[in-house]
Amino acid sequence: MIEELKAWDTRLFLELNQYHAPWLDPIMYWITDSYFWIPLYLLLVFLVVRTYKLNGVWMLVAAVLAVGLADYVTSGMIKPYIGRLRPCHVVEIQKNVYVLRGCGGRFGFASSHASTTFALATSLFLFVRSRLSYFIWLFPWAGLVAYSRIYVGVHYPLDILAGACIGIICGVFLWLIHGQISKRYALPGTTR
Repeated sequence: MIEELKAWDTRLFLELNQYHAPWLDPIMYWITDSYFWIPLYLLLVFLVVRTYKLNGVWMLVAAVLAVGLADYVTSGMIKPYIGRLRPCHVVEIQKNVYVLRGCGGRFGFASSHASTTFALATSLFLFVRSRLSYFIWLFPWAGLVAYSRIYVGVHYPLDILAGACIGIICGVFLWLIHGQISKRYALPGTTR
């Protein structure tokens, strides 16, 4: 069953990875680059702090912790334990893989880009959904960043799915922890 799932994942990856275009390459290159999104992160900080004041700072701390936890779980625990090669490192399919930028690290399961963007999207959306409901657009953004990892040839679809699930779980977990700490210790500026 595991081998069938891996074969299906490889076929789906090769199918999705073949759809590229010269005009789309630079766009996907930037979408997959974490530094490209710094202005977005600064805008999110501004909007959350402006709307929620000190409570917004606590929300952002929890969101950053969710991102850090998601990255640690994927990169620090799962990737070295599972040891699944990135598609661009698999000799049997290398000639069919379109790699836009370098292949990156050796292992790809689960995607850290997917886990961290979905952790950020989930935690921030849960915190601000009542007053900043337009933050729902963070989920399509996270999905686009995650898909870009298939486009550039460094992750299988199941790497992305696993990373997204881990990110969502980490985002919900830190949102719940923030709520418990806020109730128990009455953090300055917090209301829920």
